[in-house]
Amino acid sequence: MTTPALVGDIGGTNARFALVEPGGFDLHSIETLPCARYAGLTEAIQDYLRQVGAPAPAESCLAFACPVHEDWVKMTNNDWAFSKQAVAETLGLSTFKVINDFTAQALGIPHVNADELVAIGEGEAEPRRPRLVMGPGTGLGMAGLVPSRHHWIPLSTEGGHATFAPTDARERELLDYFTARYGRVSLERLLCGQGLLDLYLAHAALFGVTAHYNTPAEVTGAARAGDSIAREALLRFLKILGDACGDAALTLGALGGVYLCGGIVPRLTDWLPRSDFRRAFADKGRLSAYNAGIPTWVVTAPWTGLLGAAEALHNEEVT
Repeated sequence: MTTPALVGDIGGTNARFALVEPGGFDLHSIETLPCARYAGLTEAIQDYLRQVGAPAPAESCLAFACPVHEDWVKMTNNDWAFSKQAVAETLGLSTFKVINDFTAQALGIPHVNADELVAIGEGEAEPRRPRLVMGPGTGLGMAGLVPSRHHWIPLSTEGGHATFAPTDARERELLDYFTARYGRVSLERLLCGQGLLDLYLAHAALFGVTAHYNTPAEVTGAARAGDSIAREALLRFLKILGDACGDAALTLGALGGVYLCGGIVPRLTDWLPRSDFRRAFADKGRLSAYNAGIPTWVVTAPWTGLLGAAEALHNEEVT
């Protein structure tokens, strides 16, 4: 009997683990463990295997929300740090791949079911063409996915740190506001959870009213409840996201489609159609028709990162 492989998607707060048959994508024994409960990665893995009653795996691929290109990996938003080689030796792994969490998001996209994609606007994907994956969450993730003859090749990027480019008078006011506070203003400065809150605070300042909300969730809730400043900030967030997605789609040539994931956008699927997201996505001058033909989807699948880790495990393009 083949021993299941271990896959994981590990952020600053939670570690999500699952088992898959080698070469398969049917996730089972999915568990979410709070990172703060464990001294480190190996302790969390050992407890997970004990909880689900699984034998020690021979193969594993884990995705982390931090840089992973060196042997020593230090988590950005918790205290975990480890040597890849030491973990493999401690757990007896013959194969151990460590990838970035957004690389995993990208690699998971081909394995997401069609009913877990919400279309925003028109457009038709061209098969075997590059795909763009973007996701505002704690930061702004951006990755490409390019087909090869046998596998998907993930393109890890730091595109979220590209410079924010205003397209109208209000955004020029916002740029001045953020520049005065932060200096250079990146896309990620605006297109993340903290960015949504900052956009609300900026709008309150520009309109000369008192800000009442202190978290992104409060801003979203207030927008739903009819608060005009919160609503303006949320709609501006989605419009700027459309601009950024459209620019990135042009840069990559993402005729295979654009996929929106992460912790924020799947909660806003009712807002996207009535926002300027799609208009901004396609509003690219002489290339407007090009972008108008590219479909955009919101990914609602709950375990995209785990699927991507399963894909990476036996994908020869991922080392």
